[in-house]
Amino acid sequence: MLGWRTFVDGKVGPYVWKTYKEVYDEVLLIGSALRASGAEPGCRIGIYGANCPQWILAMEACNAHGLVCVPLYDTLGPGAVNFIIDHAELDFVFVQDKKVKELLNTVCTSAQRLKAIVCFTVLKEEEKDMATQKGIKPYSWTEFLQMGKEYPQEIFPPQPFNICTIMYTSGTSGDPKGVILTHETVATFVRGIDLFMEQFEDKMTVDDVFLSFLPLAHILDRVIEEYFFHKGASVGYYHGDLKELRDDIMELRPTFLAGVPRVYDTIYESIKKALDELNPIRRCIFNALYKYKLAWMNLGYKQKNASPLADLLAFRKVKAKLGGRLRLLVSGGAPLGSEVEEFLRVTCCCFVIQGYGLTESCGPATFCFPDEMCMIGAVGVPAVYNELRLEEVPDMGYNPLEDPPRGEICLRGKTIFSGYYKNPELTRESIQDGWFHTGDIGQIFPNGVVKIIDRKKNLIKLSQGEYVALEYLENVYGITPVVEEIWVYGNSFKSMLIAVVVPHEENIKKWACLKGHMGSFSELCCLDQTRDYILSELKSTAERNKLRGFEYIKGVYLEPVPFDMERDLVTATLKKKRNNLLKHYKAEIDALYQKLEAQRRS
Repeated sequence: MLGWRTFVDGKVGPYVWKTYKEVYDEVLLIGSALRASGAEPGCRIGIYGANCPQWILAMEACNAHGLVCVPLYDTLGPGAVNFIIDHAELDFVFVQDKKVKELLNTVCTSAQRLKAIVCFTVLKEEEKDMATQKGIKPYSWTEFLQMGKEYPQEIFPPQPFNICTIMYTSGTSGDPKGVILTHETVATFVRGIDLFMEQFEDKMTVDDVFLSFLPLAHILDRVIEEYFFHKGASVGYYHGDLKELRDDIMELRPTFLAGVPRVYDTIYESIKKALDELNPIRRCIFNALYKYKLAWMNLGYKQKNASPLADLLAFRKVKAKLGGRLRLLVSGGAPLGSEVEEFLRVTCCCFVIQGYGLTESCGPATFCFPDEMCMIGAVGVPAVYNELRLEEVPDMGYNPLEDPPRGEICLRGKTIFSGYYKNPELTRESIQDGWFHTGDIGQIFPNGVVKIIDRKKNLIKLSQGEYVALEYLENVYGITPVVEEIWVYGNSFKSMLIAVVVPHEENIKKWACLKGHMGSFSELCCLDQTRDYILSELKSTAERNKLRGFEYIKGVYLEPVPFDMERDLVTATLKKKRNNLLKHYKAEIDALYQKLEAQRRS
């Protein structure tokens, strides 16, 4: 059921496993210990740490006794952890050994309300002392299991309407929001996936293996694992270092991977780099085989039948680099580039699909179908367990009754959340007439396929009165080859848009070499010539996509370091935190606008 990698002499070893029976027995002990410690049905239990078997054991112990599982964000730091402990009124927290000090430090003042903490492994003496001084009872994992043996308790199965979990969304601004998901909501989702899968020839079996590396505190990984347990399949956890994820892939040889676009962009770039290193003849053969297989796939042939010869001669090597057993790649969290999606569909010898969903929809609300090439660049069709409609957004010019139909995506069904915890006002704002308003702008094609094209809340009005959709512009400008990442900024007091751009390092270095510019990547980002070059490329992209004059980027600041969670500039699903980006780059933004104003006056 659950696999993890052991460390031997400081090095990562092979995967070891717990069976379903072993997990079941341990879950009963953990649940008994919680009840013996004073946890009553409905009590909120926090889980704080990276993906591992103990995370799931704690979660299932909550399910067995009608307790509410509340994930604490492993990626958002003590500020969010402090807020969630207080807001959810947690009494107990299961915590990874690496996170104990963050939980007990002076910044996390809410920890004082806890009755007990249970470490995934063992606690150091100083950590025990810190907990005891705050009035918190500290337990190692073994101690808690022993308590469960000494004080066995009957399980207390929950009712469908009982709260299963309160999942706090990372949020791009303000405090996290607690999304309430009931047991009926989660069970309906799992059954809905069964119904979805019945449409296809390829079925999931107990032999399937999932590599878990997206945070369990987020909905996508959580519901995938729920479905795997429902099917009796296996889940193996990465060993904690995303930079060494390929090593986990080669060791586990998963049949199923789920990731965000940045993960697949990295895979795509590594394959393209390997291609560039081939001799010209082999590269030409690869490209010819690629076009040949793609042509047959576009004619409607399944990827496994489109060109067995191309798979044998070229693409089996790509599949081998992903473990050799991969059957399905799923992308979520943000749009996956069409070029990347097409390339992976052809070369990985497996299904590659996108989906769309939110924590509030208990995971994916739309799915792409395998082998349907018309769905590339889109997020598929509404799932069998929910309904989807578009609502007009007059300010942005989106009307579902026009051609093409565009508007705000609204969802309805039993997989939609019950509301935001302790926030009835926001709940009423988000759920109207039984429909959840997602804030995402979608377009529906004649064949029923949905594409995400914009974000309602990222709409600003420039000083001249023109509305600008920032996320839409970022998607347009993001396809520029010299751009790795881009954050577009404007406000109602300015008439021009500017941007912070993380240049594409390899492409910029190639350009610099041709132009005779020397220096490191950081030094190249400081050159006026580099800035002017990127501005000209952005202008070309704007012209090709027929953007209006006020949607052109007038000034850029070049940032050599990608937007990251360490600086709190993006969420764990890599959505931009616009308020935090504004704070971080305020000095650069002010300087850019001053320079542009001076140029305009002169």
